[in-house]
Parts: sequence; structure tokens; C-alpha cells
Amino acid sequence: MAEGGAAASRGGLTAARLPLWLIVGGAIVASALILWAATDSIVLSAGFAVGILCLGAFALLFRQNADSAPRQDLMPPDWSVTHAAADFADFGLAITDRAGRLVCANDLYARWMDGPRPPAALDFDGKSGDAIARATRAAWRDGRSEVPVIARGAAEYRLALRRAGAADDYLVWQFEPLLRRSLAAEAAELVAGNLGDLLSRSGLMAATLGPEGRIRASNGAFAMRATGSEHSNLTGKDFTAFLRSDERGAIFFESEGRRGVPLRLVHLPIESDREDGPALVLLRDEDGATQDRTAALAHVENLLANLPLGLALLDRDGRFLFANDSFAKLAGLADGGLPLYPGDLVIREDKGALADAVRRHAGGQPTSGDLAVRPRDRPDEVLSLTLSGVRGLGEAAVMLSLKDSGEETKLKRQIAQQTKMQAVGQLAGGVAHDFNNILTAIIGHCDLMLLRLTPGDSHYDDIQQIKNNSNRAASLTRQLLAFSRQQTLRPQVLQLPDLVSDVSNLLRRLLGETVKLEVRHGRGLGPVRADPGQLEQVIVNLGVNARDAILEARPKNATATGTVAIETAAIGPKDVRAMESDVLPEGDYIRLSVTDSGAGIPKEVLAKIFEPFFTTKELGKGTGLGLSTVYGIVKQSGGYIFARNVVGGGARFEIYLPVHKAAPGQPARAAPKAAPPPEETWGTGTILLVEDEDMVRAVAERALARQGYTVETASDGEEALETIAKGGAYDLIVSDVVMPNMDGPAMARALRQTRPDLPILFMSGYAEEQLRQSIDLDNVAFLPKPFSVQQIAEAVGEVLRGSRKK
Repeated sequence: MAEGGAAASRGGLTAARLPLWLIVGGAIVASALILWAATDSIVLSAGFAVGILCLGAFALLFRQNADSAPRQDLMPPDWSVTHAAADFADFGLAITDRAGRLVCANDLYARWMDGPRPPAALDFDGKSGDAIARATRAAWRDGRSEVPVIARGAAEYRLALRRAGAADDYLVWQFEPLLRRSLAAEAAELVAGNLGDLLSRSGLMAATLGPEGRIRASNGAFAMRATGSEHSNLTGKDFTAFLRSDERGAIFFESEGRRGVPLRLVHLPIESDREDGPALVLLRDEDGATQDRTAALAHVENLLANLPLGLALLDRDGRFLFANDSFAKLAGLADGGLPLYPGDLVIREDKGALADAVRRHAGGQPTSGDLAVRPRDRPDEVLSLTLSGVRGLGEAAVMLSLKDSGEETKLKRQIAQQTKMQAVGQLAGGVAHDFNNILTAIIGHCDLMLLRLTPGDSHYDDIQQIKNNSNRAASLTRQLLAFSRQQTLRPQVLQLPDLVSDVSNLLRRLLGETVKLEVRHGRGLGPVRADPGQLEQVIVNLGVNARDAILEARPKNATATGTVAIETAAIGPKDVRAMESDVLPEGDYIRLSVTDSGAGIPKEVLAKIFEPFFTTKELGKGTGLGLSTVYGIVKQSGGYIFARNVVGGGARFEIYLPVHKAAPGQPARAAPKAAPPPEETWGTGTILLVEDEDMVRAVAERALARQGYTVETASDGEEALETIAKGGAYDLIVSDVVMPNMDGPAMARALRQTRPDLPILFMSGYAEEQLRQSIDLDNVAFLPKPFSVQQIAEAVGEVLRGSRKK
């Protein structure tokens, strides 16, 4: 049985694999043969076969046509037709498949549900969502279901579901709004639509609220007053969060603060039988508030017009409403006509930042902020613009305050320049001090070699040339020390007119025949305290610079002359206040000014003229230390110097020296007597030489030993104190000031405790006056660096003779 069945299965499988026409043809041939055998008629058998073949061909053709025709029950539905039909319904209709996907929905459904979304994705309330899930399962099982009431926010619907489709694979959803939902929804749609825009243009603010007090819709006027932007989406926000009330019960917008306008609020319930249900709220300014704001704006404009500050008012769109005369003057509006927007007053690069700032202060909280802008007609100047949001002044929303920050910027540049000059001065002083040590060694070794040679020696002139160049280098270091205010000054009480008269003859020779010198003195000039030699250098440097400026400004081959004017004048506190200078303090001064008739100083050069090594002259014609030396001498003398261009051409340098006032009962300091001729430099005695620089210590030791002194050395203050503590008897201490471990002043103070009568001679490249202020000790002498062998021998001899006389 199993094998037979298997064979039959194989046979059936073989037959199933044969073509259908072969099977049918074989059957027709077999039937014709059987009929021919039975009837013995070939014609009848052939006719039978032909008839059977025709019937088979007709049946085959009919089957193929039937197979190729589409089945209506299997064709996909035309959803465009369904959608067009569904739009005729007065309820929301949606169709979903078994996967819950939305395949069709009418426009009413999309509007109510905020877009064509499947029902399963909608945010229904908790109980409504559970009811919808049960109804969905029941509809797929039973073919239809219904939910009497479902809620989505403030909206309520009756839901009916029905299973449909040829294969029952679609679900039709019918949302029928209840009466109270339609009123609330229609009110929200009207407020958010054209009716809300009409209310905004009429000055009315409107919002619809749900039963829980949250905003369902609002018009642009309400959004603008509540948040500062009419495009803000307030749906779902707490309505009361945007309002506040004062102690009298008046209602205001929270965003407007205490300066807000009181509001009148009208509450209209949408459902007459439910006071806590959805509602329509209308707001407008309290009666008379608009007129009060307009009157207040006019009063404010009258007040601003008389203020010296540059003030202007803008509306919420950033357009000018008002600007006083000061604002128009600062903004460069000569004819007084205001442009439409403040951005029209500034350069293109500042327009965007200004527009953003205006928009931010016009629509947001009433805050203030600063912005630096550049006027369109004066792009090199910087103006400071302050923006403040204002409320309660009618259309005014922003107040602009404009002030010229050029003076402030100028002051900042002056402070930065003085800081830089001070830093460069410290650097220059340090470099000059170290360089003085090197020059001391060079000059000292030159002197020692010259002492062993005669003027006719072949090496004498070479060594003398080295010494001369070293002295020139020493003059450069003195200029650096003058700029850094660390040079040694010999101040005296003097009269500036006398000093100017003394230097005028020399200055006339320096100016030449083509430049004329004019000297004018004011009245009531008080004395000043300064180093006359250094002041003479100041006048000469300024005069030579003025001459060069005049000659450079004169055309080539021209014979026209120029003028250098030197003037002195008394300046009192009242004059200083009238100058409105932020640098020069009030007081009594003597002003020394030097004015030339040249071309003036370029603006980009004016801020750098006092810097060391800065020069506008050709290479090799200036060191750049002339004006820096002037600056240092004036500052070290307690004065002030300014440079500016004068109207009509030329430059003017003004020096302000404070008037010297002697202490009560004390006469003014008399000029020092002329120094006596140098005495014999040979001497005897034991000297302790303290110097950290080996080359300077070696030169000083050889120079003093050659003069007959016994010299012992130490490399710093600690070593010197240890040497003295061992019992060494010394007649003089010669010490450097700046040394490692322990400097000279610290060593001197420690030495005074055990040897108060021991004289000390300090060697330093710094100013003697500053050194004495820092040491504050008696029986102390000073020798400036660099010095020669002769100078150190004379200084040591003078100190020893003075101590022995005591």
C-alpha cells in the first residue's frame, strides 16, 4: 500500500509535470481512435476530434480572459474619492488600518485634532484614553462600538467606530462634537484668527481659557503686552501668571512692572451653566490711561528737550518719535531732521547690533544697556549709546541716551600711554645701570693705560679714542636715566625768565639765520625748583626739534623763514579748572611753552613722540632720545608736559612746573657755591671696596691703590660685614648700591649700629636724590657711575679729608 501509494504519487507528480495541451491532445486523439474503431468511420472520427478541439480552444481563451480581468474585491480603494466624500460630513471622520495607521481623514478631523494624526497618537484625557482603547478592541471583534463622551483638553466628543472593508481590515472613526465643545472651540478659533486680529487693531486684548484657567488661544495684542512678542505661543500657559494686582486691586501686566498701565478685565463664560468652565477674557487699558500716557509723553518730551544730554524716544518698531537738540548735535543732524530709524545714523557695520538692541529693549522687560556706535559721517569717532525700555508713555517704547565717549577714550589712551612710558622707563633705567658698570670698567682701564703712556706714544691716540667713545655712550645712558627719571639732579630755586634769557643766545646760534626766536614772559611768575642745567637741556632739545620741524615743512630751495616762540606764564587753579584736564591737578604752575610754525605733528605720531628711540628723522640723523629725555627731566622735576597741534599749523609743547613755596620761616635754598679747585689725589688710609661686578671692582681697586691707599675688597654686603667683624680697621667704605644677597643701603644701616662714625661712599648709576631718600643716613657721600680714575680718587680724597676734620 505504501509503495503503491508512493508510485501513484510519483505518477501523479509526473503527469502534473506534463503540459496541459499535451494531455488534452492525447485525450482527444484517444477518443477519436475509440470512435473510429467503434463506427469504422474515419469522417465521423475526424469531425469529432475537430469539434472537441474547437470547444477546448474556446474554453482556454475564456479562462485566460477571466484570469486577466482584475477582481474588484482585491483592488486597493481610491482614498481621494473617500476623502472627498468624507468632507461632506459635519463630524470628524478618520479611517485606520489594522496597524493603527491613518489612511484617510476629512478636513474637519484634521482641524479639530491639530493635524492628520491617527487617533491612537492623540493626547486624550486619562479616562477617555482607556475608553477609546476598549472601544477599539470591541469594534475589531464585534464590528462596531461606541463611547458616549470622550474629552481632549476642553473639547468633548461622542465617538462611534465601525469595522469596514472587503476583508474587514479597516476601522472607521466618527467624532461628533458635543454642544459645549463647539462653543469653546469656535471661540478659540475666532480669537486666534481674524477676529483676534481685528480686536488687536482696536486695542483690545483677548484670550480664551479652559476650565483649569490655562490659555487655549490669544490674539497678538495680548501676547505683545504679556511677553513682548506678538508671535509668542501662550497655549497651555497659566493666565494669571501674566498678571498682577496692587494693594488697591488694580490689575497690571507682570512684564510691565510698577510702570505698567492699569487694565480693565471682562470675563465672559462660554457655558452659561458653568461659571468654572471655559471662558473668553477681554482686556483693555483703564479708561483715561491712554490719554494719560499721551499727556505724560508730551510732558516727558518737553522735559527732555531742555536737558543737555542727548536723548531720543523710539516706538515699538524702532522708529524715531522724538529727539532733543543735544541728540541731534551729537548725531550730526545739522538740519534737525530725524531719519526713520536710528540705524540710519551709524555706519553699516553697527546697524545690525543697534537694530537687535532696539528690538530687545522695545519688546522685553524695561531694562537698560550700553552700546558703542560710530556715526556715519564720523566713522573714526566712537559714541556711547544707552538704551532703556520705557512703559506708560504712549507709543514710546525705548529711550536712547547718546554721549560722546571721545574724551573718555582719549583719557584711557593717555593712561595706557603713561603706563607704557613708566614700564619702558623702568626697563631703560635698568639697562642704563648695567651699561654704566660696563662703561666704568672701559673708562677706568683706558685711564690706567693712559697713565702708563705719553701723548706721543703710538697707542695713546687709540686708547684716547676708545675713552672718548665711551664718554659718548655714557651720555646716552644719562639720557636713558633722564627718561626713566633716575638721573642725578641738582635742584635749585630759580626764576624761569632768567634761565630762558641765559640759554637764548645759545639757542639763537642753534636755530640759524632762517629761523627767528621770539621770547615772551608773563607777569607774576613765581619761583620753581629744578636743576638749571637739565632745564636748559629741555629748552635746547625743544628748540632744536622746532627748528627741524620748520625746515622740513619749508619747500625745497625756499628762503622763507619760520618762528620759534618761547613763552612763560603764571597758571592758577582757576586756569587749570578751565582747561578741564584729567591729568593736570589743580594748583599754581609756571607754564613754559615752545611753539613752532612748522606743519604740526601727525595724529598717528602724537601718541608716540615721548617714547625712547622713536624718531621720524632719517637714519643716522637722530637717536630718538631727545623728547624722551625732556619727558623724563620734566617728570622728575615734578612737572607735566603736553604736546598738541595749534590752529593754523605748527606744534606746541607746554611744560607746567609747580610754583615753589618755601616752608614758613625758612629762606629759599640758595644756589650752591662754585666747587673749589681739585686738591691732591694722593692719600693714605685703609679702604674697604664693596662691589659685585668683578670688572668694576678691579678698576676701582687699581685706581685707589695707585693713589696710595690700602684697598681690601668684598663682593656683597654680607661679605663686607663679615670682614669688618673680624676686626679690620677701615677709614672708608666704598660700596655699590645694588648688589645680590645684601645691597649697599642694608649694609650701611647694619654697619651704623657698630661703627656710626665710619664714612661711606656709594657708587651708583641711579639718581642721588632717590638714593638719599631710600638710605636716610648721615655721613654718606655719592659718586655717580660711570666714573674715571681721576673722579674716584677725588671723591675718596674729599670724603676722607672731611671725616678727618671732624
